[in-house]
Amino acid sequence: MAKGVGHYRSAEAYEHFLAVYRDGMATLPPFDAQFDVPTAFGTVRAYRFPGHGPGTPVLLLPGRNASTPMYATNLPSLLARRTVYSIDRLGEAGLSVQTASMRGADDDAQWLDEALAGLGLDQVHLMGVSMGGWTTVNYAARRPGRAASLVLLDPVMTFDRIPVPTLFASVAMFAPGVPESIRRRVVSWISGGADVDDVVMEARLIDAASRDFVLKLPAPKPITDDQLRSLEVPVLALLGGRSVMLRADRAAERARNTLPHGQIEVWSQASHAINGEYPDEIAERAHRFWDSVDA
Repeated sequence: MAKGVGHYRSAEAYEHFLAVYRDGMATLPPFDAQFDVPTAFGTVRAYRFPGHGPGTPVLLLPGRNASTPMYATNLPSLLARRTVYSIDRLGEAGLSVQTASMRGADDDAQWLDEALAGLGLDQVHLMGVSMGGWTTVNYAARRPGRAASLVLLDPVMTFDRIPVPTLFASVAMFAPGVPESIRRRVVSWISGGADVDDVVMEARLIDAASRDFVLKLPAPKPITDDQLRSLEVPVLALLGGRSVMLRADRAAERARNTLPHGQIEVWSQASHAINGEYPDEIAERAHRFWDSVDA
């Protein structure tokens, strides 16, 4: 195994995660194509979900320790008007397979650019939640051209740093040997106090990823003011007023002061789990945004 490459802890860990992943995929609408796209850093797993309408397609990027199944609640309303692609982020638990180490944010942008090229997506709307939001901004700032717009759902390390208590809790959750009950309590806290039994598939997915997979990705660098100012594409940012992963008012102020074409909204009752709490509202807002960009 190459040095600095994310991997499953054992064959048994991979089989456990795969069972959870397949259970999650079974809750999604049917996809009409599956891809394994080669890049310089490994093979990226992608899915295409056929939607209704001729607009520019959308590509979803999941958060840390999550993968395509995390968008189960969002896909039905998104597919009402657009074709949607989803990928498992390279270097994370999922069915993408990392084969070379990534040294930093530029490598993260490079694999995504190669994946989009391999999918034939010359223009695509990117939507990312949490770390997936950071990935979209980092990509658009470093590899402009393919991204038609960005929709960011409570993105971390983008407009504000992760608060110290949350950072400590997140690190503890991913440490080896942490009991499942503790990991679920942390997931519940990050999700605004939700009972994880109410979102059992997402909780099982994140729990399996944190237990079964070893991350070897470099720590994400905060997005700089200059990078935000360089974004020439429209950006819609929906921030959770109850999020523990960022300070919503502070993040919104910075976004409004730096983004040339930003639409920034703080949803006061939303937590970091905003995508699962407001799937239909997010889809309605995103569709209006994408329609205006396409026009």
